Amino acid sequence: MQTEFNFFQHWYPLSPIEDLDPEIPVPVTLLGIRLVIWKPRYSENYQVFLDVCPHRLAPLSEGRIDEKTGNLMCSYHGWQFDSQGICTHIPQAENQQIIAKNQQNFCVTSLPVRQENDLLWVWPDAQTAELAETTPLPLSPQIDAEKGFVWSSYVRELEYDWQTLVENVADPSHVPFAHHGVQGNREKARPIFMEIVQSTIDLIEVFSPGNLPTKITFEPPCRLEYEISIGGSGKKIGLVTYCLPVSPGKSRIVAQFPRNFAKTIHRLTPRWWDHIKTRNLVIDGDMILLSQQEYLLKQKQLNESWKTAYKLPTSADRLVIEFRNWFDKYCDGKLPWSKVGISIQNNSLINNNRALILDRYQQHTQHCSSCRQALKNLQRLQIFLINYFIIIVSGVAIIPDNLRIKIGLPLVITALLGMGIYAWLKLWLIPQFYFIDYIHAKK
Repeated sequence: MQTEFNFFQHWYPLSPIEDLDPEIPVPVTLLGIRLVIWKPRYSENYQVFLDVCPHRLAPLSEGRIDEKTGNLMCSYHGWQFDSQGICTHIPQAENQQIIAKNQQNFCVTSLPVRQENDLLWVWPDAQTAELAETTPLPLSPQIDAEKGFVWSSYVRELEYDWQTLVENVADPSHVPFAHHGVQGNREKARPIFMEIVQSTIDLIEVFSPGNLPTKITFEPPCRLEYEISIGGSGKKIGLVTYCLPVSPGKSRIVAQFPRNFAKTIHRLTPRWWDHIKTRNLVIDGDMILLSQQEYLLKQKQLNESWKTAYKLPTSADRLVIEFRNWFDKYCDGKLPWSKVGISIQNNSLINNNRALILDRYQQHTQHCSSCRQALKNLQRLQIFLINYFIIIVSGVAIIPDNLRIKIGLPLVITALLGMGIYAWLKLWLIPQFYFIDYIHAKK
């Protein structure tokens, strides 16, 4: 019987495929390991390498895709690597035989990857590629168009640790309060009864009866999923989250939101609008709470266990307790940072920089293709509106007096309306992609 959980020998989804730019290498960190995602120019599949060039250890994520060969080029000295990580070109080599004779020594570490359910998956242990081939991906049964489901995706970097993220998603009782007015209503909070159906090293399954019967599945280390049944009509709505450990005090959530009804609304709602109006707000509602909770728990755990630091008297706390017991039993209550050479240091102060903790641009917008493009289009619209205003006002000033009222006035009105739109973009919409403070007392 397996008694220790190995975080490195599992599949993790790094990103929705639609958010990746095939023209630009993308850096990402998983389990403290710096990786680079890139796509060979003549291939349909993305590759994931360790983000380090064997020449002088420069980050390959700062590199580029060569136009002629389609290979990954290091931007420091121009070394090139093919889809398998094999060095194919060294510009400084006096004799190309140098490459052939040192192929193993000059190669980049390539990790096993798969593309499925609209996600790019990676296996972070290059030494067990054969095991990766026989290990199934932790896929959600709800991400299935043949079953009538539609879904959207979301990704965000978080300012708290992996175990804090899992613990939070495993706790539905916080929703009416932390997400009041977004996904819940504090006036309608009720007791939540939970039954542990099974609990092993590889799976924790919980059932919660009630008006909305809910099955909650935790498939370590990353898949935490809700399957919610609505009445007896067969309608279902889900929350599929993949919780990724990034580094101490940092995690990443890759989420999918399936449902088998209201499909027309789903198709008509722009993905970026869903992100700024709902998904970012949900994460913002948790971020300050969890980053400070994590700090305080770590301080208490210097002298006591979470079992006494937390007060967990209700059935709604059962999955949190089950997860914490699982983490203690199979992981010794800690992530394997020491195996990648990372030492954990206790922070002396709580981070009160709200602009940093709730930085939507760094945490989400730059990683999301829909939000990046929407922001670019809105900024272009701003430029157009400013130029339109200047041209119209200048033009009306020089047209003949007899035309100024008949033609000039309507044009000036449209220019002023354009400036109103410009102000709305500048003061409300565009800030949604960067930073909006989340103050619970005002919700």
